[in-house]
Amino acid sequence: MQRKKILVVDDEQEVVIQLTRILKRENYEVASTTKGEEVLNLDLNTKPDLIILDMVLPDMLGGEISQKLSENPALKDIPIIFLTGLNTKEDEEILKEKAGNYRLLAKPTTREELLEAISKVIPSAKE
Repeated sequence: MQRKKILVVDDEQEVVIQLTRILKRENYEVASTTKGEEVLNLDLNTKPDLIILDMVLPDMLGGEISQKLSENPALKDIPIIFLTGLNTKEDEEILKEKAGNYRLLAKPTTREELLEAISKVIPSAKE
């Protein structure tokens, strides 16, 4: 069976490195970018099974990216897990409203939290 592909999108290089390391150890195929615009220009032949997306990027907000992906029939079904550095309960509630059914993970996230969130979004990830 083909490995699941995950796209990590975060402007903090340390976060990208940490998540990539965890995911590769779990046998995922990993690609990464620090720019929201690159997510919107995905090559459909290498479409990921999941996007792990920072809520705030220098060129675009995660919510904007998810909205634009949802408007593209070829990309709208890609699940997204949002990463956020915001940590107040009020911030969390606002994000949940805006994120809809997407998963939210607070930064920094642990390996266990990350893998649990992924297993809920793409349950067959380990098959």
